[in-house]
Amino acid sequence: MVNKPSKADKKIAYDAKLCQLLDDYSQILIAAADNVGSTQLQNIRRGLRGDSVVLMGKNTMMKRSVRIHSEKTGNKAFLNLIPLLQGNVGLIFTKGDLKEVSEEVAKYKVGAPARVGLVAPIDVVVPPGNTGLDPSQTSFFQVLNIPTKINKGTVEIITPVELIKKGEKVGSSEAALLAKLGIRPFSYGLVVLSVYDNGSVFSPGVLDLTEDDLIGKFATGVTMVASLSLAVAYPTLAAAPHMFINAYKNVLSVAVATEYSYPQAEEVKEFLKDPSKFAIAAAPVAAAAAPGGAPAAAKEEEKKEEPEEESDDDMGLGLFD
Repeated sequence: MVNKPSKADKKIAYDAKLCQLLDDYSQILIAAADNVGSTQLQNIRRGLRGDSVVLMGKNTMMKRSVRIHSEKTGNKAFLNLIPLLQGNVGLIFTKGDLKEVSEEVAKYKVGAPARVGLVAPIDVVVPPGNTGLDPSQTSFFQVLNIPTKINKGTVEIITPVELIKKGEKVGSSEAALLAKLGIRPFSYGLVVLSVYDNGSVFSPGVLDLTEDDLIGKFATGVTMVASLSLAVAYPTLAAAPHMFINAYKNVLSVAVATEYSYPQAEEVKEFLKDPSKFAIAAAPVAAAAAPGGAPAAAKEEEKKEEPEEESDDDMGLGLFD
């Protein structure tokens, strides 16, 4: 007859397994396991088999093993796990992609009835329609103030009714009514609460960030750095282009306001003296942007300008008369 292992032997084996997993895996998902049954948990383990391991246990035992293993190995990063071991939680050790593993875990949710005393994780609304119950069952609906009518010998709910609000405890009347209607309003499964990755701990919401989100946040940060640098006149790599442009604008303004000049400023001065030159210079650019319509518009403008010049000559008025 084989002797069953004692509690002490089980604790030693559990401690050795947890320490081995900490050494083998650098990524851990901390998941809440409220109302998760053993069969459901077994299905999750089967679905993650290959690159992930699910480990459940008592928080006190896990904390003790993590603390002792951290002291033995000198790896203080393991201590970041201890504050996360609160409530009914389990550890999912993985070498796969954290987002993919989290999505795989979320697939294994099972519908559950509303049991008396449970805290509702969502709002429960009873839809209108025929319930299939005989008129003798109307007492349940009257207690819960649900408007009903008798239609073809059965009870029919007239309007949608919010039976239980999120965060409220399920009462005996609500549980009995939902059971009679065959409604299983809740679904339970492992819910990822935190992510541990090589000593860093962060929210699982970070896993949903895309590359575009990261680029957008980085661009926002660069903009803020550039704005702050410009405000305090402190040169940084982000603000350097803006500082050079602003400096060039200042130099150009001085050149325009004074007799000091340089090749780039001469062109601007010419445009300011005769704005029509700017229109002529801008015409090729407009033509390149819209090759079909711009030349025609330019020709029309030339045609409109020619009669004006002829009328001045006809009147005998010169530019300097």
